[in-house]
This record gives sequence, C-alpha cells and structure tokens, in this order.
Amino acid sequence: MIDRDAVRDNAKYLRNVRPIDPDEIADYIEGAPHPAVVKQTLREEASDLGLFERDDGTFVPVSDDPVPFQNWSPTAFPDDYSFALEDMLIERYGANWHVGDSGDRLRQRVRQLKEDYYRGNPVEYDEDAALGYAIYHLPDYYAAVGYVLSDLAERNLLSRTLRILDVGAGTGGPALGLHDYLPDDSVVDYHALEPSASADVLERMLGEARRNFRTTVHRETAEAFDPEGEYDIVLFGSVLSELDDPAAVVRKYLDALADDGAIVAIAPADRNTSIGLREIEREVAPANGDVTVYSPTLRLWDGYAPSDRGWSFDVKSDLDVPGFQRRLDEGRDSDEDEGTFINVDVQYSYSILRTDGERRLDVRGNPSRFAKMAEMERHVTNRIDLLAVKLSHDLSEGNNQVFKIGDGSEGVDHYAVRTHPTVLNADVADADYGDVLVFENILALWNDDEEAYNLVVDDETLVDRVA
Repeated sequence: MIDRDAVRDNAKYLRNVRPIDPDEIADYIEGAPHPAVVKQTLREEASDLGLFERDDGTFVPVSDDPVPFQNWSPTAFPDDYSFALEDMLIERYGANWHVGDSGDRLRQRVRQLKEDYYRGNPVEYDEDAALGYAIYHLPDYYAAVGYVLSDLAERNLLSRTLRILDVGAGTGGPALGLHDYLPDDSVVDYHALEPSASADVLERMLGEARRNFRTTVHRETAEAFDPEGEYDIVLFGSVLSELDDPAAVVRKYLDALADDGAIVAIAPADRNTSIGLREIEREVAPANGDVTVYSPTLRLWDGYAPSDRGWSFDVKSDLDVPGFQRRLDEGRDSDEDEGTFINVDVQYSYSILRTDGERRLDVRGNPSRFAKMAEMERHVTNRIDLLAVKLSHDLSEGNNQVFKIGDGSEGVDHYAVRTHPTVLNADVADADYGDVLVFENILALWNDDEEAYNLVVDDETLVDRVA
C-alpha cells in the first residue's frame, strides 16, 4: 500500500519547482514504491491536485485560465467514434451486421425504443437495444451537449479542472461531446452512472478518451448511487423522463454540486420530454427558491416563476449521415420511409441550474418601463414595451414568422408574430435561442384558437437584443 499522503505532499511541493517526475517522487516515499505505482496515484489525484500529465509521463500544473468559449458546430459524428461503434457491431454480429437476422433485430429495437419514448413507456436495454440506441442516438446527443456547454463557457464558468458526474450516461453520446468540447490541456475526472447493458457500449466508447480525461463507470442507478465529494457538473442527458421521481433525483444531486457548479439537463425536443423537463425545472427551482435557472428560460421578474405549457427547444444544423445509420436504414421494411433509421437532427431542450445565483444574463424587468406577461390580460389590444427571452426558432409554416417568447412570469404561452419585417425589428428573427430581447411598441392580442397571447411585431415595433 503506497503512502498516498506522502505522494500528494511531494507533488504539492514540486509543482511549484519543476515538472513532477514519478521516478523522482518514488525516491522520496518510504518503501521505495515502483514509479508506475506513483504515476497511477498521481493520475488518481490529478483532479484534486490540478495536475496535467504530459506525453513524457511527467505532471505539471493545469492552467488557471477558464475553458474558452468555442464556436461549437460539428458537421459530423467523428470518425474515431464511428469506427469504435462499428467494431463493436462487427464483433457481436459479424461484418454484415446490418443485414439478415442481426439487422432485423437492431431495427426492431430502434422501432421499439422510439415507440416507448413516444408513449412514455419504461425503456428496457438489453445488448441489442443498447447497440441500436447507440446507432440511432450517439451522433445527435454528441452534438447537443457542446451547444449547451457554450452557455457556461461564454461566461468563463468552466474550469480546466473539472469533476463531472454523468447520470444515466447511456451509450456515451454526451460524454464524447463533453470530451471534445473541453480543451486538450484540461484535466477531467469523469464519472458515469449507467446500470443497463448500455454501460458496455459506454466503456468501449470511453476507450477513445485522451489521457487526462479519466473515466470511471458506476453500474448503479441514480437513486442507489451515493455520491462522494463534489462535482462541478452533474449532467442528465436524456434520462430524466425515464426516472420514477426525476425532481427528487435532481434535488439529490444538487446536494452533491460544488458551490460554483451546475446541473446540466438535456431532453429530446418532442412534446412530452420537453415539457417534462420544464416541469422538473419549475419544481426544483420555484420562485424565490435557492436554485437559480441559469439558462435558457431566464426569469426576468423577481418573485415569479412560469406556469405555461413550457414546450421550448433549440434547433441546430443537421449532421452528416454516418455510415452506420445509412447501412441500417438500407434494410428497412418496404412500407417504411427512407430515413426511418437515420437521426441527424440536432434538436433538444435543456436547463442549466445553479445554486450560486449566477445567470447567463443578469437582466431584470423594470415595472416602470415594461409590461409583465403575468398581467398580459390587462394589456390586450394595447401597444406595450416588453422584455422577453426568445424561446424558439421560427414556428411558422411560411406565413408570418412566429417565435415563442417568455419572461418567467407567464401563465400561458406567448408568441411574437412578425407581420411586417423591417430593419428595426430584425433582431426578433436574428437573435439566438435564449437571447433577451426588448420589444418597443408591440401590439398585445389574445388568440382564441391557440389559447395564447400573440404579440404582434409590425412596422411600428422596434426590437433590440440585450447584450
């Protein structure tokens, strides 16, 4: 048994002097442990000590600079990960995994998974289902997590030394996206919870991780796992809809969050899971509570929380179709549409929660200037000024542009309807999902058919994006 405290003490001293060499530290430790044992100990302690392992086997301090914001916009699922997945498919089913009985089984598993998600049924993962799930979901889950992390990186809120817990990690799409978003000189202590057969796929995919992205897979449920220490990020990637009491699970892991950490929850964009995510967010972060919604559904009025339907999701550019999806799709039934087994749309709902009060934009409504959505009934047929978050892309079908908006006080859905485009109101279309907009002279109307408020953006309306 190596004296771990002695290794830590020597590393703390040497880090301020020169690169830490396991061979040198071994000479200072009672019992003269083998340098390989010292190196492994340093790897295990690297996150706490803030040490980065170089290619030559020595360790140096991690940069104090935060993770930089990057223009994350992947066009394809990376080849290395595609090859790793196809290797697994070939090992299990043979070179022609996508045809014959094995191809039929995989397609049936994908059909069943899609049906279960749509119906809200419990999802069961055997080995075939796990591989089918990986084929269908690895690419879009990989892409989505990087876009969400950008909300934190733009405010310099991601350290280069991170301890991450991925709850319900599945086959590894979010983990791979995390890995590729974070810079090569970061040190990550990544822990995954995955009790199902998906853990086998996950471990194989994590084999592609770089040296300083250190991984541990716990084959336990979110409810049973006992977290040790604090985490900078607790990630729920498309798993909350599968839990019996998701709000209770989120609250459990809020207690395991570092003071400046974040809960990052992502869900598919479909109606049920998207609305379900927002319901969990509202239960865990009530008005005047200790949990803050960092993004995207900012609450612009103190003391209020929304109670509208809450269906809101972001849309990014499609990915190229990976070869493994194309091959599976080629064997579809004659009555199935082309693309049934292709999934490269990047559409997702998300919520970032914090306990330190940080918000993506520190903007709040001023009642002397802006109307409040909670009181919209009194403003119908009037022109008003409004402060709101953009919560959708264009929802129209070719007529007037329609965008969901919210201010965190709304009890029913509100939509900005652009009937007369001008240069002065272009920001309503050009702004990104989650941006805060100021609307001046917007016309408030009630839509009986949709049971929602339509806020009309016409040639008398000015729209400005809040920096």
